[in-house]
Amino acid sequence: MVIRKTGEVAPGFYVLGHPNTPIYLKVGERSVLFDAGFTFLGQTYVEALLAVLGERTPDILFLTHAHFDHCGTVGHLKEAFPKLKVAASARAAEILAKPKALDLIKKLNRSARPHAEAIGLELVLEDDFKPFNVDIVLSEGEEIDLGKESFIRVMETPGHTRDFLSYYLPHEKILIASEAVGCSEVSDHMMVEFVADYDSYLTSLRRLSKLDVDLLCQGHNKVFTGEDVGRHFSDSISATEDYKSWVEELLAEEDGDLVRVVERIRVAEWEKLSEPKQPLDGYLLNTEARVRCLAARKGLL
Repeated sequence: MVIRKTGEVAPGFYVLGHPNTPIYLKVGERSVLFDAGFTFLGQTYVEALLAVLGERTPDILFLTHAHFDHCGTVGHLKEAFPKLKVAASARAAEILAKPKALDLIKKLNRSARPHAEAIGLELVLEDDFKPFNVDIVLSEGEEIDLGKESFIRVMETPGHTRDFLSYYLPHEKILIASEAVGCSEVSDHMMVEFVADYDSYLTSLRRLSKLDVDLLCQGHNKVFTGEDVGRHFSDSISATEDYKSWVEELLAEEDGDLVRVVERIRVAEWEKLSEPKQPLDGYLLNTEARVRCLAARKGLL
């Protein structure tokens, strides 16, 4: 099954906010969150959490990576839930302490607002992105006990970014992989997600595909269950390999001109996607990074 809605999608596990940019909540003896979406959806997330948790408070917020659309409302969540701790990789903690990175996160969250309004998202928070501290630094293989046999296994899965962590709950067979796997758009187009390194991304993707997973959470739009989990992994791997071949052909045709290659990809891919889709500024940043990765891999830089 492919799920594109908010609410409870497995016993005690919720998609909250908006399907395009959700946060994930695991309710139990220790209730925990995964990722924190766009800044302008902050109050939407808070209200959804209160509706599920009542007077309880989430214990830890686990970040997959430090991109603007996954950490945008952490500061607001910490204000709403003062006891909430933030967990992320050491690399993410370093990024989130850099003024230039924080300025970019703020800028990209601002630039995404008009696009979000145009596709009908209700923007219920006017505040800007608020910087925050990482309270818990995580690394490969750590296990966080949630009580009653439930625990989270931390997996370093670089490729989309170098700070990337995926979270696996073996007891429930749930995997929060975000952009460590491909992102199936609303239109079903598969967006490949290597931004930092192609080979690391493919290695991480294949590693995750070997896990026993009944419910797979990608970064945006959809959650997969049952046979669609394996299908999504297979489609992600195929799309990644096909994208590499396509970009290498474009690089050859354009004599290594990265600007022209990015423009051709934008016209061929982003322009043809139906709404809702990724805001153009974020798409171009990621596409430029993907093209640069592959150009460097071919020795063209």
